[in-house]
Amino acid sequence: MEEENIVFKNPQGCFTYRVAAIIIKDNCLLMAKYEDYSCYYTVGGKVRMNETSEEAIIREVYEETGIEFQIDKLCFIQERFFQVKGQAHHEVTFYYLMKDTSDIDLSYRKFTDQGTKESLHWLSVESLAEANIIPEFFKTKLLMNIDSIEHIVSKE
Repeated sequence: MEEENIVFKNPQGCFTYRVAAIIIKDNCLLMAKYEDYSCYYTVGGKVRMNETSEEAIIREVYEETGIEFQIDKLCFIQERFFQVKGQAHHEVTFYYLMKDTSDIDLSYRKFTDQGTKESLHWLSVESLAEANIIPEFFKTKLLMNIDSIEHIVSKE
């Protein structure tokens, strides 16, 4: 039996528990993008019931890249409040920095587990300020030395 994702819906909106990967190589950040969506976003996904956030990020990164990355450290916890088509969303996401493994080559891997409609892209960390990305805080926070876990609340 497949485990259920941790998503709760009620008349007030939808709550989701997610994990996301920060994969940086040669000063570029790995992001994903749907072909009909203007925004780049992190590799990651929903945590399943009875799964730790660490287990979830390793599984999600493997599903989307085909590579088993290891965790370096937890960097950010974001509480994000936003609307989609008039519905309120409350999302909690754990952002993990994945270990830089110099022998990993993702240049051959263009598409994620979502098929050819979703593709992987390397974005220069220095040019993130000009990019249309989620989460927005990556535009400044990834330029800094990440030495502790930071809690971020975003009301969009």
